[in-house]
Amino acid sequence: MPAYAIINVDVLNEEAGLAYADVAQKSILSHGGRYLVAGPTPEPVEGTWDSSRVVVIEFPDMDRIREWYDSPEYQRARAIREGKVRVGMLFVEGTVPEGFSLPV
Repeated sequence: MPAYAIINVDVLNEEAGLAYADVAQKSILSHGGRYLVAGPTPEPVEGTWDSSRVVVIEFPDMDRIREWYDSPEYQRARAIREGKVRVGMLFVEGTVPEGFSLPV
């Protein structure tokens, strides 16, 4: 089942941000990922939001997303962004459990 990386991004150094994005994108594509959202300026409508950009990436499954995250290619991207691009990231499987319903 598909898995998603949901990423909040704050670029503190634009040059490093561009270098990070280039290396990260290549690593994502080489591990079967595809961008669903890669946009600046999210529009918060509830709660607080302290990131200037949001990215959502779909991978074939949780194994592939973890392989990407631990890959030497992405480790290189992480080194490029160190102290220059602030990232918050979570992984989630793209499923709705059987029998799931919201209270009405």
